[in-house]
Amino acid sequence: MTLPVFLVEALPSGEEFVLDGQEGRHAATVKRLRAGEELVLSDGSGAQVRCSVVAVEKDALALRVVERWVEPEPAPRVVLAQALVKGDRGELAVELATEAGVDGVVPWRAARCVAKWEDGPRGAKALGRWRSTVREAAKQARRARVPFVDEPVSTNQLSHRVSSSALTLVLHESATERLADVELPESGDVLLVVGPEGGITPEELDALRSSGARIVRLGPTVLRASTAAAVALGAIGVRTTRW
Repeated sequence: MTLPVFLVEALPSGEEFVLDGQEGRHAATVKRLRAGEELVLSDGSGAQVRCSVVAVEKDALALRVVERWVEPEPAPRVVLAQALVKGDRGELAVELATEAGVDGVVPWRAARCVAKWEDGPRGAKALGRWRSTVREAAKQARRARVPFVDEPVSTNQLSHRVSSSALTLVLHESATERLADVELPESGDVLLVVGPEGGITPEELDALRSSGARIVRLGPTVLRASTAAAVALGAIGVRTTRW
């Protein structure tokens, strides 16, 4: 069984460390870790430290460093361009994608999105919920790296990102090419594009295709906007050595 992971701003530089704050309270009161048990501290960027619990306070743990290592950068890196989804389904989409192994998320303001992240406090709050969801999902999955969540982009901005990616795959029910038949690059970014509940418009498909995207399908069924990415990531993951 893998050890529980706790995210910290900075990893211990010495051999002793006190895990306090929100993570310390969670470790002591929710996980109920005890002296002699072990855990992993992570900075969310690949560096990890295995520690042994020396003592337990009310909301903190005294730790002793046992081992240090750094997880290598993923290759290829898989980035999800997820169209904004109404309500908590958007958070479900990025949660499942994080658990499935995505390396980054780009919120996409597609034309048919029901959700609207306008500039200002409300949009910032929605983006913050996605980032918090991804962080917690990465901890749950015990990942060494927390996926980034970028600022939302327009279709024009997404097209520019397509041009700079090693491969872009747009999931769409009209495609004749299967995801399973696409050869994946050994490095660079694989950009996976998932549209909104109302679907990707023909104009958006044309813009993405013109920038170099390939339109693909997973299978004969049409998946929800909140679950399509996780299923596609599973299909991509079994064909690489990075998962």
